[in-house]
Amino acid sequence: MSAADPFGTAALRAAVLSAWTTSPTRFREDANAEEDLYLGGYRDRLLVELAQNAADAADGTGTLRLSLVDGELRAANTGRPLDADGVAALASLRASAKSAAQGVGQFGVGFAAVLAVTDAPTVLSLNGGVTFSAEQTRTAIADHPDLAARAAERGGRVPVLRMVWPADAVVPTGFATEVRLPLRDGVNGRKLLADFAAQAADLLLALPRLDRIEIGDDAWWRVDNDSRVEIHGPDGVVSWLVHRVSGTLADDLVEHLGVEARARRQWSVCWAVKVDQDGVPLPLGDDVLHAPTPTDERLSLPARLVATLPIEPTRRRLHAGPAAAAVLAEAARAYPDLVGRTPAEHRTALVPLVGFPLSEVDERLRELLVTALRQAPWLPAAEGDDLAPARTQVLDAEADGLAELLAEIVPDLAVGWLSAQRHAAALAALDVPRLGLADVVEMITGRARPPEWWHRLYTALAPVVETDGTARLELGALPVPLADGRTLPGPAGVVLVEDAELLELLAHAEVGALHVVHADAAHPVLERLGAYRGGPVDLLDAGGLQDAVERSLDDVESDVDITGLVSVVLRLVRDAGVRVGELPWLGALALKDSVGDWRRADELALPGSPLLDVLDEDAPVGVLSAEVAAEWPDHVLVAVGVLDAFALVADEAPGGPDHGLADEAEWWDSRQEPPARVLAVRDLDLVTDDAWPRALALLAADPDTWRALLEPDGYTGWWIARHAVIGGAAPSDWRLADADDLAGLYDTVPDIGVDPRVLAAIGVRTALRVDNADDAEDLLIRLGDPDRGLHPGAVLRTHAALAEAVADEVFDPTEVRLPETTRTLAGTVATDCVVLDAPWLLTVLPEDQVVAAGPDFALAEPLAELLDLPLATEESAGEVISAADPVPWSDLGAVAAACELLAADIPLGTLLVHDKLMVRTPTGDHNTPWWVQDSVIHCEDTPEALARALAWTTNRWPDRHTFTALIEEPTHYLT
Repeated sequence: MSAADPFGTAALRAAVLSAWTTSPTRFREDANAEEDLYLGGYRDRLLVELAQNAADAADGTGTLRLSLVDGELRAANTGRPLDADGVAALASLRASAKSAAQGVGQFGVGFAAVLAVTDAPTVLSLNGGVTFSAEQTRTAIADHPDLAARAAERGGRVPVLRMVWPADAVVPTGFATEVRLPLRDGVNGRKLLADFAAQAADLLLALPRLDRIEIGDDAWWRVDNDSRVEIHGPDGVVSWLVHRVSGTLADDLVEHLGVEARARRQWSVCWAVKVDQDGVPLPLGDDVLHAPTPTDERLSLPARLVATLPIEPTRRRLHAGPAAAAVLAEAARAYPDLVGRTPAEHRTALVPLVGFPLSEVDERLRELLVTALRQAPWLPAAEGDDLAPARTQVLDAEADGLAELLAEIVPDLAVGWLSAQRHAAALAALDVPRLGLADVVEMITGRARPPEWWHRLYTALAPVVETDGTARLELGALPVPLADGRTLPGPAGVVLVEDAELLELLAHAEVGALHVVHADAAHPVLERLGAYRGGPVDLLDAGGLQDAVERSLDDVESDVDITGLVSVVLRLVRDAGVRVGELPWLGALALKDSVGDWRRADELALPGSPLLDVLDEDAPVGVLSAEVAAEWPDHVLVAVGVLDAFALVADEAPGGPDHGLADEAEWWDSRQEPPARVLAVRDLDLVTDDAWPRALALLAADPDTWRALLEPDGYTGWWIARHAVIGGAAPSDWRLADADDLAGLYDTVPDIGVDPRVLAAIGVRTALRVDNADDAEDLLIRLGDPDRGLHPGAVLRTHAALAEAVADEVFDPTEVRLPETTRTLAGTVATDCVVLDAPWLLTVLPEDQVVAAGPDFALAEPLAELLDLPLATEESAGEVISAADPVPWSDLGAVAAACELLAADIPLGTLLVHDKLMVRTPTGDHNTPWWVQDSVIHCEDTPEALARALAWTTNRWPDRHTFTALIEEPTHYLT
């Protein structure tokens, strides 16, 4: 060495040239190796290698400055100057002058990256400088034919970094070393600087011994503040949250590495994640492994890993093996600490999400990180210290305060805001189980909590219930504390009551059928889940209360205390204003009677009730306890079924004869169609026979029972008509005083002080009507009673009414039981009669053997069918035996005049006129004014005979008497 050649470059050149000439193959190997480096592993790592060498040279921290000067790229750095070992390493291609204590650098060969831009790199330092040159190398081998030939074979390409020459230049002030790279033609220096600027900030983070990089007029520098690192640059400040750990690898982990690598057993790991000014992490996503400078190992982690990992000579790939695995494992163990340094609400942003890995290293790291994150406590708990995800549960529903409230019951529950959707993917990657609302309901069911706690729970659930239909379904069994101290599984059907006094009563009354929410737990959210706001009416509508009332008598007989139930029911009835008969099931409520026994309310009467005076002494009706009667108003007791007057049954939509009325099914069947409603008085069967006048007076005095009495085709009137007794007889055995057409048939009803409308409603007859076979049978019995004095008109009207009913098929005649006798035209009764079906026969038949339905002879046949009697024409044959003259109707002037006056057509044909018409019958010869034989009209020449013949022939029988008068004297038309 000499002052002109302080690093002994001449000896280095001689040694290289000797090696090449001795073994020309060595020349080729060096050329190929160099090409492999700058065309392969180091092709785009110029700034990285320059920065790493600057970091290796730094004492403490260093600065790297890059600039363009006269077509040269210059890289000046502070720290230790170049020494002879460094020069030897630069010229060796395969050896590094860096010791284990010199930092992250491992291979001096990284300097080969400069060959991507230059063929003549120079390194100047405070101790001297050296230069490399492709041109000078070609000149040096020119005297060696074999080497020159090999260079020619390679197109003049020679190894540049093997032969080194001394260089003399001044290092910039403040710097220890400067690398000068005259740029090859085609290399854009400004683009190089722009590319370097894009990498500067990342290199300052990766190389902690390098704290400043200057590129042209711009500068980047790092400020370390504990776990925060700020990278300042032309575009502002980028903050990183970092966590560093370090250690030493065990012998067995490095034994597979090279000798120099085994000497560098120290490892370091740095996790870094960008954060904003508030410390909120900004996950990276697509990145590369830094070892410590960038490699080609792609990562998809939220944070950057900078670690001293074994890498391949190309510095692009991880050198897999125990050492690398150990460092990666240490990195994974350190990662939860980085996560724990971030604000709690943003920690899940640093969880690697499920997805396709970008490399094998990425896949392995993700597995390690997820495992480490699952086991380390860093997830905020709803209560207490942070939790390890492996034993954490998170609510599926996000609701303020819900998790904190449930933490008292649900173990290892994460803080509530972790239920938000933005945390879901991260928690899923960690296999943190999510508790659905149905799971929560199951966990809290059966847990004793004060009503106020449940109110807070409902408050927390309210936003979820309001917006999520699925949540409402899951909360279907949510426990609800009731006023009586029980807790009910599920809000559906429970009642929210605002009446404080009623709630107080319910709190002390054991009425299990009423599901009323405790006042301190009442919350609007329960309405969204099926509860409803209500008062007394709603509570009475609760099906459970009806069940309790209906079994109350059984309960009290089983020694169950029902006093609370009685108080609550009577209170609800009072406050709801229940009307009599409105809720029939209330009649089953057990109440005490006058002797202290329990009986159904509808089997009790108020003390002093007038109803007691009309009931049979064996009637199953007791007297209500005086104590109970004094405690509650009469209208309340009557509303639950206690009798003060006759009780009413009202059903606006009856489904069948199921109202507990006596003979109800029979009434139902008697109707042509089922009733549209039932409005009926019950307990009529309990009235004693001699009390019916008083009972009817009671019924008429009450507006409700009055309406039931007058209900068209109603049960009440139907039943009383069949079973009541008035004056020793059924109502249908009497007639009203103004029913004159029934005189003689029925007696006038006794005056019992009851409105005639009531009497009519219960079956007292108001007119001659035949509505059924019973009516027909009753009328026939009365007609056949010889003790009854009947006017002829009444007899004819009754027979006509009966015949019309048969003709109209009101009833089936075969269902009528006939009396032995029937009423004749003579007013007598007889057993052997005929029914008059032709008027002329009456002139030869005795009236005491003839039954008639009046002048409408069309009714004769149905009457005969009913009475099971023959028609007169079937039994009375007659033969005209007198002489007659045929006379055309039109020749009879008086007949013609009468027809004209009555607007009747004069009959066609002739009639046979007799001076004295004689007819022979089995009973003898009879003189008769007119006769019809074989449809031929016979008559005497008298006005009466001609008029009857004319009326019959013209089908105007009702006008026969008018015809008589007009034939006798036409002027009678006017008088």
